[in-house]
Amino acid sequence: LLQEVEALVSHWNLCINLGGFFVGLFSVTLFGPWSDSVGRRPALILPAVGMAVQAAIYLLVMYLQLHVAYFLLGRVLSGLMGDYNLILASCFAYVADTSDKRARTFRVAILEACLGIAGMLASIGGGQWRKAQGYINPFWLVLAASLAAALYAAFCLQESVKQQKPAKLFTLSHYKAVYRLYTAPEHLSSRRKLALYSLAFFLLVTVHFGTKDLFVLYELGSPLCWAADLIGYGSAASYLAYLSSLGGLRLLQLCLEDTWVAEIGLISNISGLVVISLATTTPLMFAGYGILFLSMAATPVIRAKLSKLVGETEQGALFASVACVEGLCSLVATGVFNSLYPATLHLMRGFPFLFGAIILLIPAAIIGWIGIWDSTHDYSHFSDASQSPADG
Repeated sequence: LLQEVEALVSHWNLCINLGGFFVGLFSVTLFGPWSDSVGRRPALILPAVGMAVQAAIYLLVMYLQLHVAYFLLGRVLSGLMGDYNLILASCFAYVADTSDKRARTFRVAILEACLGIAGMLASIGGGQWRKAQGYINPFWLVLAASLAAALYAAFCLQESVKQQKPAKLFTLSHYKAVYRLYTAPEHLSSRRKLALYSLAFFLLVTVHFGTKDLFVLYELGSPLCWAADLIGYGSAASYLAYLSSLGGLRLLQLCLEDTWVAEIGLISNISGLVVISLATTTPLMFAGYGILFLSMAATPVIRAKLSKLVGETEQGALFASVACVEGLCSLVATGVFNSLYPATLHLMRGFPFLFGAIILLIPAAIIGWIGIWDSTHDYSHFSDASQSPADG
């Protein structure tokens, strides 16, 4: 019976995640570019309302003991309104609108740190709450938080788009705006960098999601055999990397360019994963977590670099595409790393972490190559980026 339940859970989780991803893929790339014209507030209100609707449907399913297929309905409805990915895209676009290029990387890093703090609080508080009162009551908090976010965006948040103009919502021009980011002939070198940074972001976030999913399984098995308290400490240590990366990024920016801060962050990530892949004792496992203290410094740098490569009227389209890439990362990471772990268990228990460290060499090479290219091809003496010979 337990195996049958596990199989059903796996099946429905896959259906719900795929349904939400594919519906959200079209809605995020619709609402993101639309927000470049009408403003960020509608693109923040809609997904918050959608997540509230999803939480309400989940509560109805649990109270009325409806069929589990209604969970899929809730996820699809939330996906139609943008879901979590549109909130991320709109928030990062808002930060890009309200910050100058010098301060943008740190502002983006603060937003990423907020994600880490929220994840840590939800992991610790939600787990204890579920043990004490079951599954239903925590979803009331999800509903309340989603409604509070929608109300805050509607009545308290100042609009960041300076020149708002009415624009049709249901039109192919929004999808074309995302397509033009990577294919427009003008500023050719910028578009190439956009594609390369997007690839680096995809590989980095895929490794991050994939390894994070395996930490608990790795810690439960032999020879570590961690109990619940140690697993909790390990989870807290992994989330603290968001805060330590924020502080480290701020200090490193005083003496280094953002490119080399990202490289140091990737070195921290690679080294930590290698140590964890070889960890056979509790001190060595925590040493791996400690080495990961700058592992989250690279993603805000890449987001900021991407933001600086496009114009002010393209920020929504850009971060919509980044949100789609992030959603794809989650699906790819689950499929690759969750399949790799049992397949290599008899050879090397920590092989997926070593595999992730090897994959991270690719974004390290991409970011380093672009950094060297920029330092040896300085076109700051041109008054307009379009005059750069690299764009010819």
